[in-house]
Parts: sequence; C-alpha cells; structure tokens
Amino acid sequence: MEYVMDHTPCPQLKKCGGCQMQHIPYVRQLEIKQGKVNALMGKFCRVEPIIGMDEPYHYRNKVQAAFGTDARGKVISGVYQSSSHRIVCVDDCMLEDKTADRIIVDIRRMLPQFKLSAYDERRGTGWLRHVLVKRSFSTGEVMVVLVAATPIFKLQKPFLAELLRRHPEITTVLLNVNNKATSLVLGKQEKVLHGKGYIEDVLCGQRFRISAKSFYQINPVQTEKLYGTAIAFAGLTGSEKVLDAYCGTGTIGLAASRFAGEVAGVELNADAVRDAIANAKCNGVKNCWFTCADAGRFMTEMAAQGENCDVVFMDPPRAGSDRAFLSALLHMAPKRVVYVSCNPETLARDVAVLTDGGYRVKRVQPVDMFPHTEHVECVVLLSRT
Repeated sequence: MEYVMDHTPCPQLKKCGGCQMQHIPYVRQLEIKQGKVNALMGKFCRVEPIIGMDEPYHYRNKVQAAFGTDARGKVISGVYQSSSHRIVCVDDCMLEDKTADRIIVDIRRMLPQFKLSAYDERRGTGWLRHVLVKRSFSTGEVMVVLVAATPIFKLQKPFLAELLRRHPEITTVLLNVNNKATSLVLGKQEKVLHGKGYIEDVLCGQRFRISAKSFYQINPVQTEKLYGTAIAFAGLTGSEKVLDAYCGTGTIGLAASRFAGEVAGVELNADAVRDAIANAKCNGVKNCWFTCADAGRFMTEMAAQGENCDVVFMDPPRAGSDRAFLSALLHMAPKRVVYVSCNPETLARDVAVLTDGGYRVKRVQPVDMFPHTEHVECVVLLSRT
C-alpha cells in the first residue's frame, strides 16, 4: 500500500527532532505503534486495536520554550535541537497549542522593548531562561511561567500590563527563579505575579487544579480515553479498596472514586500531592486521600503491615516500576492490577515479573497520546490467578 503525507511538513523537521514520525502519514504511524506493542505484549495477550486521534495536531496543552540569543545577538526562543543545547527558533509548532505559541512569540518580541535580556548559559549572563505556558482546553484558563536567572524583574508592572493587554486570556502569571547550572527548567523559588497561581481543568467529569510544577497529562483529548479505559478495566462495583500508585495530581484516583469504596493515592512530588488534596476538596470527594511518598516504599510498608487492597492502578514514569514495588504488589496480591504505561519496553519487563508471580494479562489497549512521535501508551489489565 502506498501512503501519502497528510499535512504540510514542518520547516524545522530536520533541525528540531521532536516529531520523529511527522514525515509518515498518520494512519501508518498508528500501524507502526500497533506493531511495536504487538511485538512486546502479544506474548501475554491479544493486543486490541490502538486508539488514535481524529485531529492529531496542536494537542499539547503544555508548551515550554528555551530563550537565548543567536550569533547576531537577536533574542530567539524555541526548543533544544535533539541531543544538543542549541536552540532551534520556533514560532509555531504543529503539536503545540496555538495560543501558547502566540504568547511565547509575543514575550520574545517584548524583551528588547522592555530592556530585558535572554539568558546566555555559556556566560551565565542574562535574565529570561524559559517560558512555560499551560492551558486548559476545557476552561480556557492560561498560566504563564517566566523562568528567570534572578528574581529582579525590571519594569515588571508595565511588562505584565502589556502582556495582558495582548493576551487577555492569560489568567495567571508566575515568576520562577532558576539560578543553577542545570538542565532542569524550573527552580525552587516561585512567586505569583498575577492571578491565583494555578489553573483548573475538567477531566473525566472532575475538576483539577494544575500548578507550575505538578505533572498533568499534556493531551487532554486522549487522556480522557486513556483514563476511561483504565477505569473500565478495573471493573469497579462501588465497594473496592483502591490504591492509585504514582498518582500525580490524583487524576486517575479521583476519576475512579465515584465507582470505588475508598481510594488511596501515593506520589513522590509534593506539589502534585498538594494539588491532589485540593482537587479532592474542590470536587467534594470524601472517599479519597493522598500521601507524599515513594510508591515502592509505600507499597512495601503496606505489605509489611498486612494491609491489602482490591485494585491497584499504577502509572509509573518511563523507567517503569522498581523491584521493591513489584515485590510488595505480589505480596499484597490485589485481585486486579491496572498498569498505565508510557513505555512498552519497561511495561513488558514489569508485566513479566507480575505474570511470574501469579497474575494473568487479560487485556492490552494501546492509546496514541503523542501523534507524530515514537511514543505510545498502553493500559494493561492483570488479574490474579
């Protein structure tokens, strides 16, 4: 079968490296991802057809841009070229939210006007290092985070007034200070300059508070499908005791709380846990609680104390879960485990441990969360045999 490219190629395709599959028609991208999951997970269970997007463009609700200067001293903003610290100047990206892109471009144009400089990481001079924009597709709220090398913000009031005049859709602005020689975008020091310091989004029928540092899925359209699949796989009847491991801002746990007896969430990121607690309050959820801890250690302690649960949701980072967590999980022996994965390789590795420990894979559902990239997410249901 001959495939034809279904969009105009991005001019930065070869320089940026962010869209590894952009040159491939979308239908073929889905076939490639399906094949990858089949190869890794087909030995456990038949893999269901991948869930793709109807409109696989401009789906990213979080956009961050690095700031610097070119050889002529002109301010530039964009993404780091793959495997380098060279900034590729980007005005608009086919994956990123259009509003976020426009805000970043306007901030770049405003810097010289207000005598503010972009950061030079080789010399350690300059002011603005990054701009992070998060937008809720459901509420329309927009957060802008200015990541600066120093807390001294010259001409702050007129700069903010001009930015809000150009973009009245912005609901909150924060100044984050990162004065370390690090590849991390955000520093520890943070100050709210405008608005409430966070935005809210509606997902799976629940309202979620999103702060600058908390993790939140970047593709809300596909996240609804991903989490909906996870909750359906859990087979909740209203009485189950549920553990939401690696819970982030509590998205899966809170969405599942309507169908469960009680839900406990565990997460290492303290900012995310604060948001999760606030999210439970905001939604009037009384059968859900959250704690800040390493998921593996928390499970080990639960198992040692003889505590059990009926269903475990696990949504670990790309590195997958660790042996301590998996051992504790096997010791606790919940009836069902719903594994949400962003890396099929580590998923297959962890699932092999669980099947050796007495679980059987019942369903495998791939979901395309990141069109035009090589990434693919999966939801896997395991039941105790």
